[in-house]
Amino acid sequence: MNHDHHHHHDHGHQHDSKHKPARTDHGHDHGGHGHQHSVDPGNMGRAFVIAIVLNTIFVAVEFGYGFVANSTALMADAGHNLSDVLGLALAWGAALLARRAPNQHFTYGLRSSSILAALANALLLMVACGAIAWEAVQRFHEPAPVAGWTVSIVALIGVAINGISAWLFMSGSKDDINVRAAYQHMAADAAISLGVVVAGLVIMGTGWAWVDPAVSLAIVALIVVSTWSVLRESLRMVLAAVPASIDPHKVDAYLSTLPGVSEIHDLHIWSMSTTETALTAHLVMPAGYPGDAEIDAITTRLKNDFGIHHCTLQIEQGTTDHACCLLVAPPLDLHAGHAH
Repeated sequence: MNHDHHHHHDHGHQHDSKHKPARTDHGHDHGGHGHQHSVDPGNMGRAFVIAIVLNTIFVAVEFGYGFVANSTALMADAGHNLSDVLGLALAWGAALLARRAPNQHFTYGLRSSSILAALANALLLMVACGAIAWEAVQRFHEPAPVAGWTVSIVALIGVAINGISAWLFMSGSKDDINVRAAYQHMAADAAISLGVVVAGLVIMGTGWAWVDPAVSLAIVALIVVSTWSVLRESLRMVLAAVPASIDPHKVDAYLSTLPGVSEIHDLHIWSMSTTETALTAHLVMPAGYPGDAEIDAITTRLKNDFGIHHCTLQIEQGTTDHACCLLVAPPLDLHAGHAH
């Protein structure tokens, strides 16, 4: 058997010095190399701490006043903000874990902890929504007087705190999907708190107690809609599905048209974390290994055009059958005429 196995990981872990120029050409760094795939300890780390402290204090105040004012809308918003605090803590903890260097037991490091954090956060929000909705429905049957002025004042404080929290994450939201999610979540919370303010004012003006549980259910609906996509995508990541942002057919077509490639198989694309994607593929090249420069060019193209950060390419000459041993059922072809 005469074939070369070339494993090309463009992420700078345990590489010798001869690969440094390739990483420079690819312009992609991880961890401490400058690409913001994890929380910056100086700026984003501080933003997480401030946002967590502010929201924790506000949750205690909001729930307490909601209980005193007999407002399910206020307590619903407090429950939502509590889940936000836990979600921020999960996201920050996962981002810190993702910075840990690989070792012999975790050869990719702990990058995938960010996926688990996203899934846990989404599930937590869904459970909170169920509890809030149940309480609101009970209030429709047994309406109770609500202190509208207290509701409006406390919720207005929530608008300010969530607005400040969103502003803290704004600068890092362009480069890190975790930070972007935190930014969007805080901005949405500011809008939801504004809705509670309006509910309090309506109750003061009309005396309609049913407005409070109605706003609670509206908040629940907004949370479910905004959380559903996170839950679905995090589940896909846990199951090692191809990321929604990547078209596997286009990747397959690109690799198939490379000079010297007669066939490709064992093409796998999956999420290593919420910010990084990996690919493995077998390229059948009858003429043999094309050289490091050509492989570097392929991985650079995969990163720039498809957002795939970690590539492992195995070069074969087609002299033996390299069927995918992982499959027990007929594979779904990504490209006509190719095996898996």
